[in-house]
Amino acid sequence: MPFTRAMRLIMCALLAAACAPLSVDQERSLGADFSRDFNRRTALVRDPAVTRYVSAIGDRLLKHAGPQPFTYRFHVVPEAEINAFAAPAGYIYINTGTILKARNVSELAGVMAHEIGHVARRHVANNFNRALATNLLREVGVVAAEITAGPEAGNAARNLGGLAAMGYLNTFSRDAEREADAFAVRLMWKAGYDPRGLTTFFETLKKKGGRSVPAFLASHPAPSTRIADTRRLIEGLPRGSRLERHDDGMLQRIQGLLRETAGKRRR
Repeated sequence: MPFTRAMRLIMCALLAAACAPLSVDQERSLGADFSRDFNRRTALVRDPAVTRYVSAIGDRLLKHAGPQPFTYRFHVVPEAEINAFAAPAGYIYINTGTILKARNVSELAGVMAHEIGHVARRHVANNFNRALATNLLREVGVVAAEITAGPEAGNAARNLGGLAAMGYLNTFSRDAEREADAFAVRLMWKAGYDPRGLTTFFETLKKKGGRSVPAFLASHPAPSTRIADTRRLIEGLPRGSRLERHDDGMLQRIQGLLRETAGKRRR
């Protein structure tokens, strides 16, 4: 059964709708829904000292990030894996493993500035749109194959479409990561944090990862590439500013609290 003109028009209309930019209001709604569900299912770290510390770093960065359409919220997830991620509309989650791995406050601020960059540059919204459009395109291809050649062709198209979609989204993710790294370097410098912390954190992950790259770098640009890129950006920054790497042992006290809590949880 061949495609009719009406079928083609319907598919084009569906793809156009999926590719339409996600508005700020839509992203706010999506972020609130995600956060409500995630926070309900996850035992977040509630220790006031830990949450105040992390939020204070985030607030200091945001004061220098320019006007933002979102209210940012920072949460700590009790997971040993080194990872952090930005949900839609400024809901940012940092694993305790990331906080414990940071050797100084500038490294932790670098991770957080990077995630702020994803939100500020609308990477989360754009990636959502692209995922929606790619998945829809894949389903259109499956339907088309089934109409023209039967169910077996539809299954083949579904498998091939999944591989193509994954490659497409991973390419976008690498581009977004590079932009978020550049955003983080500039933001850290403006906020008075030493941007070299972002580079040294990457170096730590590269050394510790060996052949197994930590989750924070998975499907992102190669660690060596990110280190070289951030170093070049840092070299181009104005000299003479006093930039903070340490915070009088505050990070170490927070790390001690997290280790103590983790020890109690294992008993």
